[in-house]
Amino acid sequence: MYQYTLSFRMIAFYLCFLLAGGGASTASAQASAPPKSLQIVILEGEGALNNIKQRTAHEPIVQVQDENHKPVAGATVIFLLPNSGPGGNFLNGEQSFSTVTDAEGKAIAHGLMPNKNTGHYQIQVRAKYNDLSTEAAIAQENVLERSANPSHTGHPVLKWVIIGAAAAGAGVAIGFAAQSSHSTTITAGSPTVGAP
Repeated sequence: MYQYTLSFRMIAFYLCFLLAGGGASTASAQASAPPKSLQIVILEGEGALNNIKQRTAHEPIVQVQDENHKPVAGATVIFLLPNSGPGGNFLNGEQSFSTVTDAEGKAIAHGLMPNKNTGHYQIQVRAKYNDLSTEAAIAQENVLERSANPSHTGHPVLKWVIIGAAAAGAGVAIGFAAQSSHSTTITAGSPTVGAP
């Protein structure tokens, strides 16, 4: 009986060891496996319109992922603006901004402000983790205040459809007004239209 109790305790101890220590070390080994490749996913800022007059811009946000689309924390990310033409600068007044990805693999280019040049430009993004590196580009545009107003950036086809519908409505209204000057009677059954 004593031998069975001892064996049971040994088995229970071994199972507890596997669940506590062994399983954790296996999970830790899987979590700490270094990535084999990197990719940059643009989360915010692509196609943004930055207002020159108000000096406001959409800060780019990216996520660095590994080959399994899982976030890579601790990767160095550099955002680079053009040296001339449309573009801007960051809080430090420079055309580059460097940061490190957080636990979710995200990096934000804080303090982006547009310069006074209107037009399209690209923000180059470079990510590096250990010996791995990758690049991407974020397209943005500097615009004047009225161009940045959503009411001025509607779809041109939709604008002409609305104008056409308004004109058609006006034509129908004019047609009814013209008919009201004549006495026209419409009766049920076989339609008959007669003069007064």
